[in-house]
Amino acid sequence: MIIFWGMMLPFLGTSLGAAFVFFIKGQTKPMVNKALLGAASGIMVAASVWSLLIPSMEMSEHLGKLAFLPAAIGFSFGIIFLLYLDRLISYMERQKKIEKKEKNVEKSADRKVLLLVLTIILHNIPEGMAVGAAFAGGLSNDTILAGAFALSLGIAIQNIPEGAIVSMPLRGQGMHLWRSFFYGVLSGIVEPINAGITLLLVGKVQQVLPFLLSFAAGCMIYVVIQELIPEAVEKKTSFVGILSFSMGFLLMMVLDVAL
Repeated sequence: MIIFWGMMLPFLGTSLGAAFVFFIKGQTKPMVNKALLGAASGIMVAASVWSLLIPSMEMSEHLGKLAFLPAAIGFSFGIIFLLYLDRLISYMERQKKIEKKEKNVEKSADRKVLLLVLTIILHNIPEGMAVGAAFAGGLSNDTILAGAFALSLGIAIQNIPEGAIVSMPLRGQGMHLWRSFFYGVLSGIVEPINAGITLLLVGKVQQVLPFLLSFAAGCMIYVVIQELIPEAVEKKTSFVGILSFSMGFLLMMVLDVAL
């Protein structure tokens, strides 16, 4: 039950972000958004090292000097996988721009909703895998379990603005309040599902765990570099993102090492 609620944390973060549609008109304040993104970046970078890559190499110690190999392979595939998803999302965005030019407004609006939700869903798939892989390692190691909770918390923090990114623009386009909230929540449901699937698979095939942990680390690092850090440190108030990143990194380091 503890692991179940741990895997649900990212989904709860998305739901919390989607609920902003009930309280906030327009977009999230830039300073708040930067602080959230910066903190999530720091937590996820530290989690990728202490919760994913280091345990991956420790599980491969029987390979001797090649203990780094599963971690390196998994990490590389995680980067490549997210790169492919990023290209796919870019293609979908181009399709959305083409759709805007069509005269059928109702069809365009429906497609816009589907594209927006699907884009966030695709982004959330590897995050769910990261959580599932981390908790799989925690089944036999209390240190990794503590790190898995910290990783899940970091992803949950990151998901708060993501949930808002879905629900608030839809509301701004005239969609019903509760329907906007529903689509925001829906975008995050894939995370606990993929976490559960990954956990079950790892439980049956323990030898692939080092690869899955490092794969998740690659996914996390790609998201941090490509999406989170650039937005967290842009423009004159970059100090907010830098300070929140540092605090998030330190928080994760303390949780991983002290617990």
